[in-house]
Formats: sequence, structure tokens, C-alpha cells
Amino acid sequence: MIKITDNEFLDFVQYMHKNFGIDLSKKRQLIEGRLSNMIERKGMKSFSEYMLNIKKNTKEEVSTLINKLTTNYTYFYREENHFKYLQEVILPYEEKTNKLKTINIWSAGCSSGEEPYTIAMVADDYFKYKKQDWKIQIIATDISQDVLAKAEEALYMEESLKLLPESYKKRYFIKEKDKYRINLDIKKQVTFKTFNLMENISEKNKYNVIFCRNVMIYFNTETKLGLVNRFYEATKPEGHLMIGHAETVQRGQTKFKYICPAIYKKE
Repeated sequence: MIKITDNEFLDFVQYMHKNFGIDLSKKRQLIEGRLSNMIERKGMKSFSEYMLNIKKNTKEEVSTLINKLTTNYTYFYREENHFKYLQEVILPYEEKTNKLKTINIWSAGCSSGEEPYTIAMVADDYFKYKKQDWKIQIIATDISQDVLAKAEEALYMEESLKLLPESYKKRYFIKEKDKYRINLDIKKQVTFKTFNLMENISEKNKYNVIFCRNVMIYFNTETKLGLVNRFYEATKPEGHLMIGHAETVQRGQTKFKYICPAIYKKE
């Protein structure tokens, strides 16, 4: 097994933080454990040699690195109170006040698609026969091209659906052998794109809701605060930010108003 030296570890930590906001300063064993065998298979002798290859910045190599060092664990209806709040509070408010009948939702760090597809199902279930009167745009982004390819495929193991309401499972999926495929009507409501959250966020189309859940656990306090403030600028007045339950936003350092655990609002 190839060992990582102190200088190589520091180089990795600085590279990941500068380019992707990911804080690996306490993840030496993780870096060594997840990358060592792969580096050997590539015929390289050291982490330095591998990092030189990464810094050439081929998209495929960088995407593989990110996949190795981040955990893309997700499932449908995860942290369900967000989806209940969307259905019981946000969508009724939009129905009453949104004269343009356009709702923009961003799933930031969408992984393999379970989150944005759940959002699409909740919106479909809420509006039902009135849905044709509304333009609901769900943008789903991730830095990893591998997980976005899985999201586009829209084919999932039954284990991933275990928390979904049974009615959703019946209405929005087609069973294919031992897997479940998202039906076309829900699939076409979500647009997937590659996006690095360290980049500037376009404010051309501001969002009614931003979901960024279990992504900022990889960021240090300064990076997280900078991202939350960029989210604030990209959110419409009365819009919401949803974060993971394991994450916190320091209330005195952001303009978002705390509503309840993991839900914030721009007033």
C-alpha cells in the first residue's frame, strides 16, 4: 500500500479546499485508504505523481477523485420533514401568491437524483390536475459526473424507495426486474447539470427553494458561510433554504431567518 507523506497530504488538502471547498484536513486515513490501490493500479509510485496528473485537470480524472473522496449516500424521501414542509407550507403559499405560476427549485449537490425526483413527485402530487397551469423548473446539480449519469439513468434499487409513500411508488415508478425506473413524466421535470458550488451562482433566475442537504458537512465554517450567503442572493424574497439535519447555519452571520431545524427563509 502506498503511504501518503506529510507534504503530499497537505498538497491534497489545499487542492481540494481551493478548488471544491472540501475540507479534508482531518481525513488523512480516508485519502490514503481510498486512493492508494487506485494509484498503484495506474502504475504510479506516489501520491505526488498522482497529484501531478490531477493538476493537469482532465475532467475524467478529477471526477474520479471527487467520487473517491466524497460519500454519495442518499435515498428517496430522505429527511422527510423537508418534503412535508414543501407540500404543506411552501406550495400552498406559492399557489396563493405566485401570479406568474412559475416555481424555480434548485437541488444543489443532488447526487444520484433521489432528492430532485422526490421534489418533482411532491409537486406533482400537490398540484394534481392543476399542474398544467404551472411551470415548475427543477434544476439539479452536482460536481460529480458519475452520480449525474446515474441520476439521468433514473433506475433505482428497491432499498432506495423504502421511505417513499406507497402511493408514490405506484404512481411514479415502473418496475424493471428487481429495480424501479422513474416514469417519464417525472423524469422530464428535472434538468441535471454539472456545477461546482465554489463557482459564482447565476442570479438570472432566482429560486423559490434551494435544497443543499448533507453537502456542507464537507466544508469548513468560512466556506460554508460564503456559500450560504451566495444562496441568499440567489433566493427570491420569501424563498427557502433547506439544509441537512446534521448541518447548522450560524444565525447571526446570515440574513436567512431560521424557521425550524434545517429550514431557513429569506424575508
